[in-house]
Amino acid sequence: MTDSTTVVTGHGANGRDGFRHLVHAEWTKFRTVRGWVAGMAVGVALVVALGLMSAAGSHASCGMGDVETACTLTTGPGGEAVSDRFFFVHRRLDGDGSITVRVDSMTGQIRLPDATPGVRNVVAGVVPWAKAGIMVKDGVREGASYAAVMVTARHGVRMQHDFTEDVAGGPGGVSPGSPRWLRLTRSGGTLTGYESDDGRRWIVVGTARPARLPATVEAGMFVASPGDLTVSRGNLGGASVQVRFTEATAVFDQVRLEGRVEGRTGGTWSHDDVGVAYEPGGRTPHHPGRFTESGGTFTITGVGDVAPSTEGMRIESTLSGQAAGLVAVMVVAVLFVTAEHRRGLFRTTLLAAPRRGRAFAAKTVVIGAVAFAAGLTAAALTVPLGARILRANGNAVLPVSTFTELRVVAGVAALTAAVAVLALACGALVRRGAAAVTVVAGLVVVPHILATASVLPLGVARWLLRLTPAAGFAVQQSVPEYAQVLGYYSPQGGYYPLPPLAGLAVLCGYAALAAVLAAVRMSRADA
Repeated sequence: MTDSTTVVTGHGANGRDGFRHLVHAEWTKFRTVRGWVAGMAVGVALVVALGLMSAAGSHASCGMGDVETACTLTTGPGGEAVSDRFFFVHRRLDGDGSITVRVDSMTGQIRLPDATPGVRNVVAGVVPWAKAGIMVKDGVREGASYAAVMVTARHGVRMQHDFTEDVAGGPGGVSPGSPRWLRLTRSGGTLTGYESDDGRRWIVVGTARPARLPATVEAGMFVASPGDLTVSRGNLGGASVQVRFTEATAVFDQVRLEGRVEGRTGGTWSHDDVGVAYEPGGRTPHHPGRFTESGGTFTITGVGDVAPSTEGMRIESTLSGQAAGLVAVMVVAVLFVTAEHRRGLFRTTLLAAPRRGRAFAAKTVVIGAVAFAAGLTAAALTVPLGARILRANGNAVLPVSTFTELRVVAGVAALTAAVAVLALACGALVRRGAAAVTVVAGLVVVPHILATASVLPLGVARWLLRLTPAAGFAVQQSVPEYAQVLGYYSPQGGYYPLPPLAGLAVLCGYAALAAVLAAVRMSRADA
């Protein structure tokens, strides 16, 4: 790449157009040097080409037996991917009403790796987010709107609705000697959850207004038990994540359902293993949920979870070429300032702008705007096209809102602009192109690679992405962490320790500080 430069003089710092003229002069200088323009184009091409190639090489299929189909996701009322698998004992409720139960106990089983080949290794226990409670739901189809109040194994009483909403109630679980009463009432579009230690004094857990709950719903008891998550570290770094099969069993009594129940008083309870995956011949891969009733006491066993799902590919996985593209942008930004110093042409620039700070500010505006446009072009092409290719190859891509997708695209553009300003400032401080590029790459790209490749311990990786300019990569994260979903939320999995805008703010802070230091040095040092 050539680093030759064209000097454009004008009317001076106090000339006819002032700072706007300086910006125009720097822009003219940039666009007339073919190497710089080509460098930005290379940055865009790297992001697009590597991202689309990665998407084209990713294939997946799902299914049972010999039947394979494209992997699909269940979506909730808000369009997000959800897990909706549980055992449901229910009756139809028309209009307003309430359901009250006492949860007497919750036990479970967890399958561990087989100690003896062929012999199932199952131990007693419940995972922290095993849940048992009462629910009002729009039928029994997966992803349907609902509201529920429940007891969990380790997180106390919770009220949840439409998968993503979660409100904490009182702490503690249940046992035969310490039962918990739960109540869920419906009045119009509002549902209110209650809990009680004795069935007489009731405490409000929370209220909910599910998005798509019709007048006629299914109301009843449910049990779910998500998988048991274990994470093991490798000797040379990295992590191995396993999710093992679990089930939970809860005992309910003192069940009271009030309102227009199936149009009459009385009636029988229906039961469904919602979301169960059947193998050919109607068999289930795991033992299905079980339900027994005796003398008004219900014993229900369930598996699965009712929560947001984080299993699938993300739209930001198409940005695998972002780091390479940023290196090209760094090179251009550094040359934009070091070429003048090496050739001694910066003195000529000062004839047009004797106030050096204004001249550097004009360079900052130009390189930031050009890099923003380059990043925006690259992301706007790569993210939607890459996601489409992934889906065409059978991959399940986690859906996000239009606003989130636009935020990721604009965030990549802002990330690129901030890195370009940081590189420009380092170039002005160091005045050696190779050294400046090395410094910026070491501050931005290297920490990101080390953290996301899981080479470092998880705690170190997270702090690296909090304290270095690599924190800016958080702006790419499209799927949030969910407190009610047990998962391995690591940088390797695409989860950053800072929120998207906070991470970008850290990078911008570094860029702003470097720009101020560069302006100070330029105003004091010789050209």
